[in-house]
Amino acid sequence: MFSTSSQRKFWTFSDEGELAILREKHNLNYIAKHGTHIDEYQRYNFFLSPDEERLLLKQYELHLKEFCKRFSPPMPKGVVGTAFHYFKRFYLYNSTMDYHPKEILATCVYLACKVEEFNVSIGQFVANIKGDRDKASDIILNNELLLMQQLNYHLTIHNPFRPVEGFLIEIKTRCSLANPERLRGGIDEFLEKVFLTDACLLYAPSQIALAAVLHAASKEQENLDSYVTDMLFREAGQDKLAVLIEAVRKIRSLVKMVESPAREKVRLIEKKLDRCRNQENNPDSEIYKRRMRELLDEDDIPHTGSSRMSLDTSGVTQVLSPSAS
Repeated sequence: MFSTSSQRKFWTFSDEGELAILREKHNLNYIAKHGTHIDEYQRYNFFLSPDEERLLLKQYELHLKEFCKRFSPPMPKGVVGTAFHYFKRFYLYNSTMDYHPKEILATCVYLACKVEEFNVSIGQFVANIKGDRDKASDIILNNELLLMQQLNYHLTIHNPFRPVEGFLIEIKTRCSLANPERLRGGIDEFLEKVFLTDACLLYAPSQIALAAVLHAASKEQENLDSYVTDMLFREAGQDKLAVLIEAVRKIRSLVKMVESPAREKVRLIEKKLDRCRNQENNPDSEIYKRRMRELLDEDDIPHTGSSRMSLDTSGVTQVLSPSAS
């Protein structure tokens, strides 16, 4: 149950201000650690600001959504929701300058596949990634333990999809709404957008699910207010009902504010990131390759060149068998 889960206890925060404080703290920690040789005035131009990190992560959340949407074989919604949770949690306590989002993104999706029992091999998984697939496999597998550690091994995720089904069953049996199934399109659209916000770090899955149902009903020009007040929460006190209504209002407001970052801004931030990122965690750097050789106790690791891993968000890549990829 969500109420007794690690998600409720450790990963549900009081408000957006608390999230902003955490993100700013780890941005400043990175700069303090890696900027000792840089004049304080120049640090602003060299390192990413918290706002730049947020903008970059918003872009990579869009990449995550598209990657999952185009994944072959088709990916269940639960995997997508879990991957988003992992991605958002990781960057509450880490900077994009320490770990590049494209590498953590792929690892989050791969781990979510495992946790949600969507059985794809690493070969099948990286067949959906452009570029050097052997290198992509190495990056994902090398980051998997790091990701689990940063999540404090709290891997079970409560997504809003199950509560949505519960609400639809209730509406079918207790409401006079004609053909409740017609709400599904609006619900799916809402939930797709809600993961581009911080709602999953602030609200219970049932609150997010109810916001999705009410959004879909309003799109169909239906009013479910009486269902919420007279049936669903008839025995709840006015205080609890007021809290719920405010939560639903804020969730819907967050979704309304979703917009894509300006491409030019993101491009400039990514150029800046290439300069200021931690080279010890950059698979293309000599420092990283030397560290891998030392960890593996091998002197001759084949040179992988400068080919980069690139998430395929432009189209569905044909899925190859592990032996063919």
